[in-house]
Amino acid sequence: MAQTDLLKKYLDAGLAFTQMTQQRAEAIVKDLVRAGEVQAEQATQRRNELMERSRQNTEKLVEQVRREVRDQVRSLGLATQEDVRTLRAEIATLKKASSSKTTAKAAPASAAKKAPAKKAPAKKASS
Repeated sequence: MAQTDLLKKYLDAGLAFTQMTQQRAEAIVKDLVRAGEVQAEQATQRRNELMERSRQNTEKLVEQVRREVRDQVRSLGLATQEDVRTLRAEIATLKKASSSKTTAKAAPASAAKKAPAKKAPAKKASS
């Protein structure tokens, strides 16, 4: 449970830094232009830089979360989709081998069966 809370905190913190909309980036750049920090000609370039940085941070966060989830799955010993696919393939192979052995054993046994022997008629007692 504590790990889930920690993961949630990481996600919440990361989203605050990575989820920047173009509208928000433009507002930041306009503030910088008004403050004289950025020239008007540079505004578009700065907005694009902010958007690119936001995109890169989002990708880094997503990769970090994926890595953490993979590590947690491994530590819990849970089966992955690849593990399940491998097991299904092995089961199918074993079923096929088992059914072919059963068929091979059944064929000779039925051919080897003999017709039941007829009983000889009982002899009549002589008087």
